[in-house]
Amino acid sequence: GRVDPNFRIRAVNLGGWLVTEVTTGKYLSAEQGGGSIIVANRTTASGWETFRVMEAILWSEQLWRIDETAFNFRVFGKQFIGVDTDGNGIGIVAISKAPGHSETFEILRNSDDKNRVRIKAPNGYYLQAKTEEVVTADSQGNKGWGDDDPSVFVMKMTGRLEGEFQVTNGYGPENAPQVMREHWRTFIVEKDFKFISQNGLNAVRIPVGWWIASDPTPPPPFVGGSLQALDNAFQWAEKYGLKVIIDLHAAPGSQNGWEHSGSRDSSQEWGKTDETITQTVAVIDFLASRYAKSPSLYAVELINEPLSPGATLSSVIEYYKAGYAAVRRHTSTAFVVMSNRLGPMEPRELFPMASGFKRSVIDVHYYNLFEDMFNNMTVQQNIDFVYNNRSSQLNYVTTSNGPLTFVGEWVAEWQVVGAGKEDYQRLAEAQMEVYGRASFGWAYWTLKNVNEHWSLEWMINNGYIKL
Repeated sequence: GRVDPNFRIRAVNLGGWLVTEVTTGKYLSAEQGGGSIIVANRTTASGWETFRVMEAILWSEQLWRIDETAFNFRVFGKQFIGVDTDGNGIGIVAISKAPGHSETFEILRNSDDKNRVRIKAPNGYYLQAKTEEVVTADSQGNKGWGDDDPSVFVMKMTGRLEGEFQVTNGYGPENAPQVMREHWRTFIVEKDFKFISQNGLNAVRIPVGWWIASDPTPPPPFVGGSLQALDNAFQWAEKYGLKVIIDLHAAPGSQNGWEHSGSRDSSQEWGKTDETITQTVAVIDFLASRYAKSPSLYAVELINEPLSPGATLSSVIEYYKAGYAAVRRHTSTAFVVMSNRLGPMEPRELFPMASGFKRSVIDVHYYNLFEDMFNNMTVQQNIDFVYNNRSSQLNYVTTSNGPLTFVGEWVAEWQVVGAGKEDYQRLAEAQMEVYGRASFGWAYWTLKNVNEHWSLEWMINNGYIKL
């Protein structure tokens, strides 16, 4: 399947400036990050020179692929690059807040060097960098693919997202339903719940996306079937005496910009409008209503990992209050889990609100990963960090009269190179000992994974973790 990458696009030739030296070309950029013209004068690539590439067909105000070559480009300021229809029809600007025909471009690759491209504008001509300050759509694009043609660009991928949005969007409306339904049918099945119940575990945290509330016809590119998968999970949980924590892992607009939050292009829009909060509350209401009578419903997690400062404390608190009320409309016994924000924040910032809620839980995630401080730690330093630093962090958010605490995600994985089985066993044991003190418990991320140490099933079956 195809994904939505971010691209940096470098001009090979600038009006004769760099005729032969491809590596010293300049980068295309939206002046001031958007709202004005497109220039080609940047010697280094920063955020302004990184374009959000999005397939372009309009479905319910969402952007999708027209075909394998047609795209919209969204710039740093969230405007879309397009042909300046108010001018001479060949100027290139980034002023539109919504894409249309004028903002739809076709990328044509050189068959001999896929990184060399031409960008065809909707007026039928190709973009060219005439000077560092003048990028226009008026080239015939017929001078070959050499450095002497200002319509030739070098395109380098700088990152990609690999979430459900990208999978379903990449496979397209004809193939995505079959791909996803086969995944749901085979990846997590009844025997997995039997395995969980037989190995000392008593609950499962199940991540879902906001589009599950629209099943069986969620907004494209998402496809129907996830609700049936969750229904199956509840049936299996009831059969094997397991509890379920429904975890809203992807909220409308994305609460953190990462692929697992359903983001289409790394943008973080959740909480910036009342609409995204209202829509998310409706999803929680739907889930609580549907499963309130199940003996396996143990908790509803209102949102996973909102990221500060994009997700402000005020917007998160506003949502948590409304989400808590939505759950309580249907059940007085289910716990309500509220994830601490990631990024800059105060670990107890939710306490004034959550302490007033009955059966409330604060979710914290602890990984010896994703931060530079762990890059060069030894085996023992990682284990000491768990016993000392993580223990202190957990103690700080665990109070006698406040909400319960939940280490909702951890994994026996680290940055250490060459660690042996015994080292992994010690890391896992340290974390289970410390996180076992959490008043609501812990959850391993995840049950199954292609990366062995991230798979609790593999870790148990191979003697790395003993419960």
